[in-house]
Amino acid sequence: MKLRRIQAIAVKEALQIVRDPRSLMIALLVPLMQMVIFGYGVNLDIRHIPLCVLDHENGQQSRNLVARFAASNYFSLRRAAGSDREVAQALDEGDCGIALVIPADFSQRLNDGGRATVQALLDGTDSNTANIAAGYAKSVVAAFSAAAQLDAVQRRGGTLQTQTPVGVEARVWFNEALESRNFIVPGIVALVMAIVGAQLTSLTIAREWERGTMELLVSTPVQPMELMIGKLLPYFAVGLADAAICLGLAVFWFEVPFHGTVATLLFTSSLFLTVVLCIGYLVSVSIRSQVGASQVALLATMLPTTLLSGFSFPIEQMPAAVQAATFLVSARYYVEILKAVFLKGAGVVELAVPILCLALYAAVVVVLAARAFRKTLD
Repeated sequence: MKLRRIQAIAVKEALQIVRDPRSLMIALLVPLMQMVIFGYGVNLDIRHIPLCVLDHENGQQSRNLVARFAASNYFSLRRAAGSDREVAQALDEGDCGIALVIPADFSQRLNDGGRATVQALLDGTDSNTANIAAGYAKSVVAAFSAAAQLDAVQRRGGTLQTQTPVGVEARVWFNEALESRNFIVPGIVALVMAIVGAQLTSLTIAREWERGTMELLVSTPVQPMELMIGKLLPYFAVGLADAAICLGLAVFWFEVPFHGTVATLLFTSSLFLTVVLCIGYLVSVSIRSQVGASQVALLATMLPTTLLSGFSFPIEQMPAAVQAATFLVSARYYVEILKAVFLKGAGVVELAVPILCLALYAAVVVVLAARAFRKTLD
């Protein structure tokens, strides 16, 4: 393997990138657009759920309960219904996600010391939102119930025993504000790098076939490993620049807390970039059409990274067979590393297992990609 040949191929590919507007657009604009779109579009924090209220009593106690819902950041009072039909219509048309129905004897039951029940009707077309909304509603009602009970006891001249034998003091580590953006945005970095890296290199060899320059390339003394390194070096530099852009946006634009070291992030990002670039190169060698290679590279990177890396869905909640399949997805290890570096400040020692898995993955893919190219025109 000679450095002069690698340099010649790398310079040729770098000039091709500069002269090709599509490659430049993919390399520079797509990461920025994807980070902005995913960063603002993917949000698991549920706030301001549309609320519809049917108050059959319209008394002071019922109005206090509605006021508690309206004052919460989790609910947004949209309308006061006048009948059950209006409630059904509001849920059916999507005007509200939850409807609160207060019975006519609500205050009387509270004043008599009995159990007053309110009904919460939920739109179950989105089961996740419905479950969360139900939990929020129970919390608001529980707080109102405790305040009403205390007020009733005090009016009777008694005291309320507020202490319980066992209590829970919860403290959240690593993501104190429980902001979903703090663990979603690092995953978006992996998604963007996987898509862009594979897309760029999936066109390298396929472009040579379509433009009829493969004969000249085969006739040169360049070896398969030299060709691969020379082809990938410019894209590796572009990929590192894209990674810097994405990570910079994550920290300074989306304000995701960063507790780790830049060296750890740079090292692991280089490993992951090597994997995705070699996957794109392997696809480009196997498929001689730029369109076909681009589509296959997109499927090979976007779907596994989105669905099986832990970026969108917790791996622990997947079926056992699917969990086993995630070990074949390189993005799984990189997403784990990104979250640990950003939120936990983990270093190389703490991340030894995912780093070793990613390094092994990179070594295997490099060997497969280098051996895939044959200097023949068959």
